[in-house]
Amino acid sequence: MNTPIADFVKGYEKQNMVRTHMPGHKGVNVIGCEGYDITEVFGADSLYEAKGIIAESEKNATKLFGTAKTFYSTEGSSQCIRAMLFLAMQNKENGKKPVIVATRNAHKSFLYAVAMLDLEVVWLWPENDQDSLCSCHISAKALQDTLNRIESPPIAVYITSPDYLGGQLDVQSIADICHRNGTILAVDNAHGAYLRFLEPSQHPIDLGADICCDSAHKTLPVLTGGAYLHIGKNAPQGFGEHARQALAIFGSTSPSYLILMSLDLCNAYLADNYKDELIHTIIQVNQLKQELEHNGWKVMDGEPLKMTVCIPSGINGEEIVKRLREHRIECEYYDHDYIVCMFTPQNLLQNFIDIKIAFGENKMPYIIEKPVWHLECKTAVSIREAMFAKQKTVSTNLSLGCVCGTPTVSCPPAIPIVVSGEVIDEEAVKAFNYYGIDKVDIVAERLKN
Repeated sequence: MNTPIADFVKGYEKQNMVRTHMPGHKGVNVIGCEGYDITEVFGADSLYEAKGIIAESEKNATKLFGTAKTFYSTEGSSQCIRAMLFLAMQNKENGKKPVIVATRNAHKSFLYAVAMLDLEVVWLWPENDQDSLCSCHISAKALQDTLNRIESPPIAVYITSPDYLGGQLDVQSIADICHRNGTILAVDNAHGAYLRFLEPSQHPIDLGADICCDSAHKTLPVLTGGAYLHIGKNAPQGFGEHARQALAIFGSTSPSYLILMSLDLCNAYLADNYKDELIHTIIQVNQLKQELEHNGWKVMDGEPLKMTVCIPSGINGEEIVKRLREHRIECEYYDHDYIVCMFTPQNLLQNFIDIKIAFGENKMPYIIEKPVWHLECKTAVSIREAMFAKQKTVSTNLSLGCVCGTPTVSCPPAIPIVVSGEVIDEEAVKAFNYYGIDKVDIVAERLKN
């Protein structure tokens, strides 16, 4: 598969042009990577008006992912999420505030988009009372029940699958329910770009989603910030026509050509022996999971390239993470309940051996306790009103009864405990403390409900 962006950038670098254009480094290697870092010079195309090499490269990605159209983002899935919601607005009814149905474990970038577009959210709550903050397992039936309670079809149903812990939803059944009820399915697939290359494919677009985003950089050899916005073949026609405009509204006018180059080169990598490498890696991950289970650890089921290890009772997650770091291993995420490790074909066999040794044997028991999870707090004002209101930062322990302003949550996992506009109750304060959040942004004009 050809790589038009990479070929152009490499050729431009070799020409030793006198760069009287941006960026300011002029291609001189002061820090080491400047040569390939260009702007929209003649022949380089333009991301949001792509007609040349970028458009050609995106066509390659479209073919690889089997979509109606695939577009590049250099600002991660966050940019794509905003674009997805903007496109979904095409389904709104005149004179009515647009409503979107979403699983509660939505990334905070979803909330930011909701605030900017002034949407009303109807939340889907997890059916499993053991779900953590990161997960929200729902069934097609639960979705149907929610849609039955809404006066008219929402502009979209929005789900996160896979979630941060590797949990996957029944996307196909959920998509069927959406389409029967006259709405579309949008999927935050940030952690699952590689799912397209499994046999059979587990990618949301292949399972019936109308639109979805993938963070290429999370699971593929792409520079941080590289992402895809995918349009399904059965999506409304306007989605493909207006997707580039939607991305432009929320994107920088100076997209990184280093990131674009990595997305372009990744196409060639995916078209080569990636599927075989992926199968081999999944075998290694499964073997590691089995070995840890044999050594007394509890490992959650989930998507193939993620290993989520449950932390036993009486052990602090930081203790295990410290042990991993002593073996020069850095995990993706950890909290009081889980340690998450993500793998790709770029992990060496020795990495798996080292991780097994670092975990060692677990002799502590697992006591099933209900974790602190999703809280159904009372809504005082809309998400938009709360997020754009004057804010005040207070200690978590002084926030009881206040209205949440901008969500306070670290990344990862970037999933808000309390949503903007909701009243912080006693359970919310406990949850903040549980997840180590000691300060909260509140709506200043309404300090107490």
